[in-house]
Amino acid sequence: MTDSYDYVIVGGGSSGCALAARLSEDPSVTVALLEAGPSDVDDPAILRLTDWMALLDSGYDWDYLVEPQEHGNSFLRHARAKVLGGCSSHNSCIAFWTPREDLDEWAANGCDGWSADECWPLIARLETNDGEWDGHGRSGPVNLMQIPPDDPCGAAVLAAAAAVGMPTVRFNEGTTVTEGAGFFQVNRFPDGTRASASVSYLHPILDTRTNLSVLTGAWASRVLFGQEDGHGRRATGVEYQQDIGPGRRTVTARREVILSAGAIDTPKLLMLSGIGPGEHLREFGIDVLVDAPGVGANLDDHVEGLVMWEAARPMVTRSTQWWEIGLFTRTQPGLDRPDLMMHYGSVPFDLNTVRWGYPTTDNGFCLTPNVTRGRSRGTVRLRTRDFRDRARVDPRYFTDPEGHDMAVMLHGVKLARRIAEQPSLKEWITRELTPGPEAVTDDDLVDYITKTHNTVYHPACTAKMGPDSDPAAVVDPQLRVRGVEGLRVADASILPFLPAINPNITCMMVGEKAADLLRG
Repeated sequence: MTDSYDYVIVGGGSSGCALAARLSEDPSVTVALLEAGPSDVDDPAILRLTDWMALLDSGYDWDYLVEPQEHGNSFLRHARAKVLGGCSSHNSCIAFWTPREDLDEWAANGCDGWSADECWPLIARLETNDGEWDGHGRSGPVNLMQIPPDDPCGAAVLAAAAAVGMPTVRFNEGTTVTEGAGFFQVNRFPDGTRASASVSYLHPILDTRTNLSVLTGAWASRVLFGQEDGHGRRATGVEYQQDIGPGRRTVTARREVILSAGAIDTPKLLMLSGIGPGEHLREFGIDVLVDAPGVGANLDDHVEGLVMWEAARPMVTRSTQWWEIGLFTRTQPGLDRPDLMMHYGSVPFDLNTVRWGYPTTDNGFCLTPNVTRGRSRGTVRLRTRDFRDRARVDPRYFTDPEGHDMAVMLHGVKLARRIAEQPSLKEWITRELTPGPEAVTDDDLVDYITKTHNTVYHPACTAKMGPDSDPAAVVDPQLRVRGVEGLRVADASILPFLPAINPNITCMMVGEKAADLLRG
């Protein structure tokens, strides 16, 4: 391996793996991919999708504690993957095409080139999908499969949802489901191996593509800038620590550096490199290269509630990944996208309830309403100037002034209870465990939600993309960091706002898009 490459990518996650694979298709360029975590090659703990929940709070998890929340769960921990493949090596592999309406809204707000007509071909390019829709890709690196309807309690959930106006549907078939429920598609292979970005994009080429160097255990500490542009504002490389050190190493980028470290670590790395809110950087003695107030601002996330029941019948003992069904609805008439989603889990989920004394079970199931178009916004800020210290993550859940997010969540908890009252599902229930029969009034439910809510682990938008007229936009629609040269961002950070679905395939699409922009 050399220490000088045409492109240096920081972060071997969902976007970074796609980007590295696509850029290195050109044998005339060299690419280095730096990943702070270990490799996932031949690691069954990562590759077996059914075991994904064991990765939470494990050695493969950065496990970010959130800052104390004014109106939310201060015990919450944000799982972010510390392994090649990033969160695609760590998640439940729920796979959604980005809704057309979300992409078109990005484009209408000045993100030229990001409309559905321009981005959907990239999703088709990345997938091999067994779905019936004619628009699916059939030869891409990422295998998407339809979850078979083998869960009898799940079938009862679908029947109950249909009884309250959410018909049974199939996802990823060219239209956005605003009212409906169905079994997910997941990025998984038939043998149960997760079709993560690393498995899909990198594993087939690791031993054959000599112009691609994948450096695991390489923890980036800052972006380096040189004088090539006459102002010291051109990214020329990256400083990093290899494994536990000692000391620092550097890798040089002859063309560009691309940050793909995710919505927490990308803004952290920008700030450590002198790009961020000037006053905040000066607090830590960091020289301000670019006073960019949008770095680490605009943190968007899908906040998630919980309604859980003890099951009256034995639950399934085999599953693709235990969260196989999604339910979508609108809490207000006239919306063109769902503002409420639920995941159905065929397992109990008491991660945030036991500490408050709520009962649990070994045989249960749950519905987890989440706010898909939340209005609360948080921040990512430095804790110290040492790159080894975790960033301060403050999602500021349920702080939007209009109370929109809590209103949607309240609607979701009540709707989950209505679904459970339908005959097809009622016979599966012994009792409601959370919020429990004592929680009746809105005040009761708000108190419960505030204490026990989780996240769907979808932090995004902390280095958002936007037009020149948007002072909060960190990158332009070509993903170039404003105020410097030779530096781009390609990960969930750049999303203007979260799409109304699980966004992992969207992040892979961002990697595909970034590759086209760089090659162009």
